[in-house]
Amino acid sequence: MNVAHVGVPVSVLWRGPDVARAIDAPVLRDEPDHAAWLAAMDADGVAEADSRFGLDGRIDSQVLADEPVVVLAQSDGWSQVIAPWQPSRHDPRGYPGFVRTSHLEPADPGAGFERTVPAAEQRPDPLAFVEGARAYLGLPYLWGGVSPTALDCSGLVHLVARELGLTVPRDADDQQVACVPVELGAEQPGDLYFFAHPGRTIHHVGIAVGDGRMLHAPGTGTRVVEEEMSQDRKDTLVGAGRLPGLLTAGA
Repeated sequence: MNVAHVGVPVSVLWRGPDVARAIDAPVLRDEPDHAAWLAAMDADGVAEADSRFGLDGRIDSQVLADEPVVVLAQSDGWSQVIAPWQPSRHDPRGYPGFVRTSHLEPADPGAGFERTVPAAEQRPDPLAFVEGARAYLGLPYLWGGVSPTALDCSGLVHLVARELGLTVPRDADDQQVACVPVELGAEQPGDLYFFAHPGRTIHHVGIAVGDGRMLHAPGTGTRVVEEEMSQDRKDTLVGAGRLPGLLTAGA
């Protein structure tokens, strides 16, 4: 197994080696400039297709410094990889995608990608999960973002859980499957709310904070907020769940 590690602060996980736009050049450099990329997409007068709105269908996630990846193939400066720390229905081994080969560093021979799971007595408290998410209040939404400077709704859940030592899926629908179901009305701070339109898969996730409020990244053009659930959200709320690995009452 060819395991490498991410050698830059943030590398974008693209759907293919040919989907990047001209405006994405800063984040494709050998030493990517993530801040410059975000600023370019947010600049006044930029076309919608070149803004953050244009990322849907181009990227799915990001990989962070020192994160291991399994390299499946390499060609023309690109590496097809699997990200094992980001469980996904797309591949049982982890999240698939393409990254710039220059963003990777060879791992030591025999290196794996296992993470140390917190012992039972060291499991994080759900309130620590809520407070970890609150640290990102005000951060602008980015489709596919899982980094401290750019997050989408499920990326917020994934990153905060990762910061607490937990490995949870990358996408909202996978997060629902991984959760212990919680009856609506019995949710506690730190539980997750899941949203879907009739007959469709989960399209949004938020973090319960109590009193019917939630903390979430609503969508492109917004920022991470903590707010009362809107009527539209109530109309599409389909379930709640508790992340495995968090300390629960009585545990």
